Amino acid sequence: MNQVPVQKACPKSAKLPVLFIGHGSPMNAIENNSFTESWSKLGQEMPKPSAILSISAHWETKGTHITVAQKPQTIHDFGGFPKALFEVEYSAQGCPELAYEIKNIIESENISLVENWGLDHGTWSILNHLYPAADVPVIQLSLDYYKTPRQHVELAKELALLRRKGVLIIGSGNIVHNLRMIAWDKMNEPEYGYDWAIEANNKVKSIIESGDFDLLCDYKSLGPEMNLAIPSPDHFLPLLYILALKEENEEVEFFNDQLILGSLSMLSMKLG
Repeated sequence: MNQVPVQKACPKSAKLPVLFIGHGSPMNAIENNSFTESWSKLGQEMPKPSAILSISAHWETKGTHITVAQKPQTIHDFGGFPKALFEVEYSAQGCPELAYEIKNIIESENISLVENWGLDHGTWSILNHLYPAADVPVIQLSLDYYKTPRQHVELAKELALLRRKGVLIIGSGNIVHNLRMIAWDKMNEPEYGYDWAIEANNKVKSIIESGDFDLLCDYKSLGPEMNLAIPSPDHFLPLLYILALKEENEEVEFFNDQLILGSLSMLSMKLG
């Protein structure tokens, strides 16, 4: 794709918060529950952004990519769910100008601009409640699966100035995410969590409260419960992007602090 003149995607504004959202099941996109109610409330309480940059667990690539389509497709990247979920179309516009701006501000690598990706469910299942009118432009940044956690953190820091340009940055994943160990026999116990899952969730929360985020880059060394909680890094890395954007003296506000089906944590947080 040829380079185009960079336009200012968003004017300077008061600093926006950043969010990490535990997105859980794709069904949250069309359900009303305590999790989705908190997303709706956030959308009503926060200043409305000029654009959204989403870092979703569900877009892993070789190298770092960013979406540039003017009308991003709604990607139904799952199977075995009701027809109603596949019929959801989140019709937000893209923001090519912001994509080009991000490409220019990231100096550590050459970001690839792509048109053949849209919004996966890690993004639209949340935004369907956060901004149900789909009236805020949205782009996605991929997760380079060759990067180490610390390299992801360093990349994230280069995005910091976007917070003062009207851009809401959202990381979407789950702190505890082990689908192979889901307790299907606990469907009637909505707040059930394995002991190791509760321990891992609380450990991450405690580290975040301590401010020593660097520990989380070495999550595999933090105990067997962390290895069970994070069998692959895809759902954990979006958290690191958001923590990397925390500024001095900013408070962390936790919400949706709940384990479901044994091995999934919905713990989410707002910074700033």
